[in-house]
Amino acid sequence: MSKRESIARYNIIIKKLRKRPATFAEIEEYLALESEIQAYNFNISKRTFQRDRDDIRSLYNIDILFDFSKKVYYIDFDEQPEANERILEAFDTFNALNLTDRLSKHIHFEKRKPQGTEHLYGVLHAIKIRFK
Repeated sequence: MSKRESIARYNIIIKKLRKRPATFAEIEEYLALESEIQAYNFNISKRTFQRDRDDIRSLYNIDILFDFSKKVYYIDFDEQPEANERILEAFDTFNALNLTDRLSKHIHFEKRKPQGTEHLYGVLHAIKIRFK
């Protein structure tokens, strides 16, 4: 499986759990539906899902927790930093823009110059060094 498919699968899992808690069977069903829609194979085993949870924690700093009493997975957004919401919003936008190849006959995004976000890392790095 390509890295692109894995990251797309992580985003689908996060999207599902952002809406509401879900059992593994519900997550599997949602991934199967998205597989049909996006023409990828997002079907996974429970062990792969456990690895995906670890990868999501590592990449996005989002913990997918398990509620043993209800037997559902969930994301506790009260415990998540506000920056995570911004990251998820950016990935939603990125994924939507990636769909434009398939929808280019129907949707046309405006062309515009970047707004300087390529300098953000340098600015944050300078601030971090300044206040060390």
